[in-house]
Amino acid sequence: MSDIATLRRILGTCKTLAVVGLSPQWHRPSFFAAKYMQSHGYRIVPVNPTAPEILGERCYPSVTEAAKALALEGRTIDMVDCFRRSEDIPPIADEAIAIGAKCLWMQIGVIDEASAAKARAAGLDVVMDRCVKIEHARLYGGLNWAGVNTRVISSRRQQHLPY
Repeated sequence: MSDIATLRRILGTCKTLAVVGLSPQWHRPSFFAAKYMQSHGYRIVPVNPTAPEILGERCYPSVTEAAKALALEGRTIDMVDCFRRSEDIPPIADEAIAIGAKCLWMQIGVIDEASAAKARAAGLDVVMDRCVKIEHARLYGGLNWAGVNTRVISSRRQQHLPY
């Protein structure tokens, strides 16, 4: 379910994001979204077997390898953010379940109902066909300055940033 309250809860509690398919190229959507989230206080863990480092963070070949490395620091991966095609999601969802992530997030255009059902059954929150950067900006006041209708009605602005 992707209602406003659920998205706000997910973005408020998931602070370490494994970004699967994060590109080292600055003009790619995955790089732009991850850089935005990093600049707003989120820890980005790049998962890309072809790059040694992205956004100043070491890259890992898989979500499982990233989780093992973070465990040595006493940290866990909260969200697995997928910038991969829909047909690539099943093994990523299995890894997200295995490492104990809180959320499996599939970016715009990425939909896999079977993996979503499996992840939900394992207790993960699942978001499909949405961009984590766009949702963060929409819910925490970034888009309305540009005249975008955020569909969030409130007579009061948040006085402090939630991160």
